[in-house]
Amino acid sequence: MKISVATRSQLEIVKDLAYKIWPSTYGSILSGVQLNFMLDKFYNLDYLENQLINENQVFLLIEENNKYLGFCAYELNCESSNKTKLHKIYVLPETQGKGIGKILLNEVEKIASENNNSALFLNVNRYNNAQEFYKKQGYLVIKTIDIEIGNGYLMEDFVMEKTL
Repeated sequence: MKISVATRSQLEIVKDLAYKIWPSTYGSILSGVQLNFMLDKFYNLDYLENQLINENQVFLLIEENNKYLGFCAYELNCESSNKTKLHKIYVLPETQGKGIGKILLNEVEKIASENNNSALFLNVNRYNNAQEFYKKQGYLVIKTIDIEIGNGYLMEDFVMEKTL
């Protein structure tokens, strides 16, 4: 498997992956209307480009045999701290349980450590089974938050963190 830093021109790949992954990940948690609203809001190319250029997010793509299997995005020294935030991490539904998410997560942890960040933190939907994955990787719930995202929708998340 190969991990690479996504270029601006590869953000379309990130978008395409999100549209393939989100219905499986969130289909039982969110209404179809909310799911489409969130995809349109968070995975349009202008929004992704802004994250890459203005918000210091680094996107990683993971591929095998010239097929992209997933992606993640992280930000070093987030919120003027010495902590890294994992903004997103997703792998194709048919590849889940095969260690691909763990490979991406380990890569971000390694990068954070190499940049002298003391912890990695992330938000995960309170109803998403992925929180169990993070717990197995040593992440702890440090707080519960609700984030208004428009149209009356909330992201109901746990913030999880792991000391590096």
